[in-house]
Amino acid sequence: MPILHLHVDNLKCGGCASTIRHRVQELAGVTSVRVDPEAGSVDVDHDGTTKHDQVAALLMRLGYPEHGTGGALEKAKSFISCAIGRVKGED
Repeated sequence: MPILHLHVDNLKCGGCASTIRHRVQELAGVTSVRVDPEAGSVDVDHDGTTKHDQVAALLMRLGYPEHGTGGALEKAKSFISCAIGRVKGED
């Protein structure tokens, strides 16, 4: 099973991880998602149809750009995504 591995910025806690897991899992072809806040990494298992660019674009929209590619806007978005993950109580 293919795995996409991404290093992302702004990944701070379990709330962030929860948001990322839920949203990336919604992409077609994704079978599982592992998020490590300490390492700032996201691993995506998929059926071979999911593309790196799809996952990276979604993470950017959520405020978790690939390491070194984002700015202040993505950092602000990550605070919102983090809060949503915490409200859902899955951190």
